[in-house]
Amino acid sequence: MSKKTEVAAAGEHAVSRKDLTRAQWTWKEMKSNKTAYLMVAPFMLIFLVFTVIPVVMSIFLSLTSFNMLQWPKFLFLDNYIRLFLDDDIFITAIKNTLIFAVITGPTSYMLSLFIAWFINELSPKIRALVTLVFYAPSIGGNVYLIWSYVFSNDSYGLANGWLMNWGIINEPILWFFDKKYVMGLCIVVALWLSLGTAFLSFIAGLQGISKSYYEAAAVDGIRNRWQELWYVTLPVMKPQLMFGAVLAITGSFGFGGVVTALAGFPSVEYSCWTITHHLDDYGGQRWEVGYASAIAVLLFAMMLGANMLVHKLLSKVGQ
Repeated sequence: MSKKTEVAAAGEHAVSRKDLTRAQWTWKEMKSNKTAYLMVAPFMLIFLVFTVIPVVMSIFLSLTSFNMLQWPKFLFLDNYIRLFLDDDIFITAIKNTLIFAVITGPTSYMLSLFIAWFINELSPKIRALVTLVFYAPSIGGNVYLIWSYVFSNDSYGLANGWLMNWGIINEPILWFFDKKYVMGLCIVVALWLSLGTAFLSFIAGLQGISKSYYEAAAVDGIRNRWQELWYVTLPVMKPQLMFGAVLAITGSFGFGGVVTALAGFPSVEYSCWTITHHLDDYGGQRWEVGYASAIAVLLFAMMLGANMLVHKLLSKVGQ
């Protein structure tokens, strides 16, 4: 096609875009790119059925009283009013969830990033071994068994045995059944398990950065590794950083599994009771699905807000 013909076609394309409504233009583009839309259709169908529809249904059910047996009874905002004004355990759950999220979310994120950065500097063989060492706890099936043995409530536990042998304590400490220790221990275990998929994505992102970027940065005046990290490495890795942030937020707010495995359901005096525990209690034990949906909607809103905040902060990286 000659250049003149291309210009004429582009002009015709521009005029047609101006003359069409947004819906007409969208439909025209979909028809012209139907092969691409057909390829993404299976994913979009799965996403619609298992994500979008459940979220919409949860929002609707949160405004009702529903027990899975009778037709939902519309209550409007009564479930939300009950959560904040009549449910003291939910207020405790919010406080504990925020404590867990504020500590484990940023800490696990930074740990994953800086350990990946450190590992990336190693030779390939050593890098593979060290990566396996750090990643293994997140996929190990006996993780909770190890920590339960170390902090066993009797004198046979490693922690109690050492402390008694050293004369620091006279009788065993009930580690996971004492509210003074249980939250701290659960946070430590969560951090130990946090080097998972995000950690691997950071390593992959670091491996994909071309050395030419660092050479160009050196010409532009970058003089140390910290400047390289801020002005070169992190801006190039923004997709991996965002992916890791989403996983960190999800993990920090969905903290219930670690607590349940170590401290039981519920934990002693609700000291580690989280929003996910409250959701499981009302949705899976009491079958108050409307009330549980209200809890789920609030948890979703908190995670969405945290995700938007992190996205805004990451947009400033390298500026």
